[in-house]
Amino acid sequence: MSNFPIADMLAMLRNANSKYLEKIDMPCSKLLEEIVKVLKEEGYIASYKRIDDYKQGILRVYLKYGQNKERVITEIKCISKPGLRIYRGYSKIPRVYGGLGVAIVSTPKGIMTDMEARKQKLGGEVICTVW
Repeated sequence: MSNFPIADMLAMLRNANSKYLEKIDMPCSKLLEEIVKVLKEEGYIASYKRIDDYKQGILRVYLKYGQNKERVITEIKCISKPGLRIYRGYSKIPRVYGGLGVAIVSTPKGIMTDMEARKQKLGGEVICTVW
């Protein structure tokens, strides 16, 4: 584990997806749980749950695949990093594959997709892109 849990989570998802794993466990935080919630709402993962272990907690993520083992997540990429945070106004938030993918944005009103942020006219930190 590094000092940047978002990058760790995205790497875990990427690696598990490439190996066709059914589920993965990772240390839980409110931020990671909100990101996974957006991924669930957008249909990139099957489900998730928080397991209380009287410490930090564990976030269990169940991955999703197509009928013939097609990957739902083609690529998941970290945009903001600890050394270089990427902030954008609502009109400058990137469109991922012309709207086929999703950019996850941290706004003053919480974690949301790029479409929701544009609709509510909110800018913020672009965390990652998924398609």
